[in-house]
Amino acid sequence: MAAGPVGGPPGSSGDGGAEQTSLDLEGGRAAGPVTEQERLARVALSRTVEPGTAVVGRWLRRRSAVELVQVLRVGAGHPELRLPAERLGMLRRRLAEADPVADLARVRELGGRFLAPGDAEWPSQLADLGDAIPIGLWVLGSGSLRLLALRSVAVVGSRACTEYGARVAAEVSADLAERGWVVCSGAAYGIDAAAHRGALAVGGMTVAVLACGVDVHYPRGNSGLIERIRDQGQLVGELPPGEHPNRFRFVLRNRVLAALTRGTVVVEAAQRSGALSTAQRALRLNRHTMGICGPVTSELSNGVHALIRGGGATLVTSAAEVIEQIGSIGADLAPLHQASVRPRDLLRGPAADLLEAMPAGPSGAPPEELARRTGLTPDQVLKLLYELCSLGFVQRAGSHWGVIR
Repeated sequence: MAAGPVGGPPGSSGDGGAEQTSLDLEGGRAAGPVTEQERLARVALSRTVEPGTAVVGRWLRRRSAVELVQVLRVGAGHPELRLPAERLGMLRRRLAEADPVADLARVRELGGRFLAPGDAEWPSQLADLGDAIPIGLWVLGSGSLRLLALRSVAVVGSRACTEYGARVAAEVSADLAERGWVVCSGAAYGIDAAAHRGALAVGGMTVAVLACGVDVHYPRGNSGLIERIRDQGQLVGELPPGEHPNRFRFVLRNRVLAALTRGTVVVEAAQRSGALSTAQRALRLNRHTMGICGPVTSELSNGVHALIRGGGATLVTSAAEVIEQIGSIGADLAPLHQASVRPRDLLRGPAADLLEAMPAGPSGAPPEELARRTGLTPDQVLKLLYELCSLGFVQRAGSHWGVIR
């Protein structure tokens, strides 16, 4: 494919034509609009370098993407781009094959857009990734990603989950969605799919952060789910159209999922589960990290249990407890878990002692026997028995009194 120019026709901005807000090439702060040349340069770079490449991230925090594209095209060294000659040559070849105008056109045909740092829709919290900040994000779906991310939570876990894990993930996600929170996950099999389905089932908003192009349905078995997410929520990814995932890209995707959201909930994860990398990244980003415990006999819960025991995650059991962690301080408190109060719990003093002293069998006991057991006088016992009878705790059968079951 012929290399597209860095610069392009009007209307190729992230929202389909409008000039976006700002980008400070020196410090990442708002300073001026993202030009079409800068946008197209970032689109070209998204096809040239792998996500999270630190040397590129350092460059883009200080200088423009247009300059970087020019340096790569020339193939010469640069004091701020410390790359081995072999790798520089590889990037130059990949850049030569990139066609940013065609990539933008492809995503616009699908109703999507490409976001760059400085756009109004760009989530500012991604700056916490430092040199690993995305070059840009491809988005399919309506709504502002920045606004959705402000009230979002990641729900992740094992692909080979148990029925218990899938049910818990779906229920928690549905409850979160009903309370106005956006559920984010990776559209994978298992816990990810259950989380998305839980949110969709109650008409909630859900975002899938993909390790491939937003036009690629991966895994294929979740194609129908991914289409539903696109229609009702959003598909987000760093990779350009047509790109497929690999093991390395899944790990890199997890850093975006952790940075984008207010917190991460892990539901079922074995000791070597990839979901734990999302939790570890969330910890390093100072995001709330939570875990839902599973059966102690299940290997699929060992990773979650170890995360909680090591102090890396807070134990949560419901959406209310998740919201208590990530919501407003003092305003989103979860209700206390208390056992229901039974009428017998309200008894105090001699009446409670007498009821405890009564035999459990159906034959009961006479007042004299109960007086010996409690140390009360027969008159005191008889008076208390009638009080307990009025309250529905005991009944009389001849000369004996018994507990009502």
